[in-house]
Amino acid sequence: MSRKFFVGGNWKLNGDKKSLGELAQTMNAAKVDPNVEVVCGAPSIYLDFTRTKLDAKFGVAAQNCYKVAKGAFTGEISPAMIKDCGVNWVILGHSERRHVFGESDELIGQKTAHALESGLCVIACIGEKLDEREGGITEKVVFAQTKAIADNVKDWSKVVLAYEPVWAIGTGKTASPQQAQEVHDKLRGWMKTNVSEAVANSVRIIYGGSVTGATCKELSSQKDVDGFLVGGASLKPEFIEIINAKV
Repeated sequence: MSRKFFVGGNWKLNGDKKSLGELAQTMNAAKVDPNVEVVCGAPSIYLDFTRTKLDAKFGVAAQNCYKVAKGAFTGEISPAMIKDCGVNWVILGHSERRHVFGESDELIGQKTAHALESGLCVIACIGEKLDEREGGITEKVVFAQTKAIADNVKDWSKVVLAYEPVWAIGTGKTASPQQAQEVHDKLRGWMKTNVSEAVANSVRIIYGGSVTGATCKELSSQKDVDGFLVGGASLKPEFIEIINAKV
């Protein structure tokens, strides 16, 4: 089964109306591979602005949301609010949410369930830290994280799984194409055993962790790498190169 290549840009806590407006203009004017699904993760305060500025061919994602629709949860946003801004995606479980803000596998699972029930699509992030890789427990960690997400998914066509080794995010270290392929292959095997063969074959598993114009071509040639979640490079014109990695 051919899986549509997916490139997400995670802008994180970056940008202002001027710079993001300029980035939107650059993206709108660029020649991009029509066979690639592109989604940009904007800071929540700029979701409405980003959706207005970006061409309709590009999707927009929130970078997080809460597990309920409304209530006394100061500082949180809900899938209902995200949808009200014309935005259809949310990034959940990013390692910065897990390790900077202390989000548990359980909470990320609950958020995933509510986002999907509310009609959002989810970019669900998993990945091991450096000490976990060096300790030889990469599979144990990513399988546990994946299970917490999978237990809360009914329709896998609405989910993209993003494997991001934490030691490669923003460090300039990229997992080698072989390291990425190995984990993606094992994840697909886990899905086959624990979800279904059909889902294992159809779900998109994308790679994140210091993806750049220089590293994207070789990574994209791996058979189980179905795209990227791009951090810093998604704020630069280089993002177009990464979108066009397969061309």
